[in-house]
Amino acid sequence: MSELDVEDLRAHLLDRYAEVDVVAATGSTNADLVAAAERGAPDRSVLIAEEQTAGRGRRARTWVSPPGSGLYLSVLLRPDGVPVAKFGTLALVAGVALVRAARAAGVTATLKWPNDLLAGTNPAKCAGVLAEVVPTAGGPAVVLGIGLNVGPLGTAVPAGAGGLPATSLAQEGGDPDRAAAAIALLGAFDEAERAWRAAGGDLGEADLLAFYRAHCSTLGQRVRVELPDGSELRGLAVDVDADGQVVVDVAGTRRSLSAGDVVHVRGLA
Repeated sequence: MSELDVEDLRAHLLDRYAEVDVVAATGSTNADLVAAAERGAPDRSVLIAEEQTAGRGRRARTWVSPPGSGLYLSVLLRPDGVPVAKFGTLALVAGVALVRAARAAGVTATLKWPNDLLAGTNPAKCAGVLAEVVPTAGGPAVVLGIGLNVGPLGTAVPAGAGGLPATSLAQEGGDPDRAAAAIALLGAFDEAERAWRAAGGDLGEADLLAFYRAHCSTLGQRVRVELPDGSELRGLAVDVDADGQVVVDVAGTRRSLSAGDVVHVRGLA
């Protein structure tokens, strides 16, 4: 696949983002923007890599980033006026943007709580999200990383830690154009994040929570939730609340769990 044209991306995106940069390779775009945030980089800085050699996901899991086949990007946000307690809901905002970007590419996709985009008849993982809060001299910032598989994957991408096989927009019959995917994704994220920010981080008031719920395939499933201490919960996933927590009915008792509370959420047959 051809390399991304940074000038073309800037022409489409610099009216909405402060900076848009593309690098040939890096360890992790999130790690790079965390360092940039600490140096004072501006709100809405975007970094895209053609290849990551040390891409990471939630709980320090590896995100495989083959050169030229995916979209590996991070966005630095300084959401003044939004309580830090609401920063974690940005992963759900990114999920909304991913569903809309997949639709623009011709692919119907769903969301597996908390941070996966699924596509295909036998759902496989097409994208993942990682949000990291960064304390800086200018106040707390968030670096939001997104890895989206766009072109054909071949056999280079193994199943993830949750056991989900990998897929891509192209493998599900979608447009393999990475530049188009970048513009669609960052455009959709711009719109959703502005609404989230204007609402003080309230997903409901931002009109994002209903969309997330409607596209969340975890809801209505019986699930096994693996917890950090090695224990587990089994029950019915009944809701995602305004704080981005999944609500699981366990034998008649509702448990609200944040992404930080869980290791894996797996569907039960």
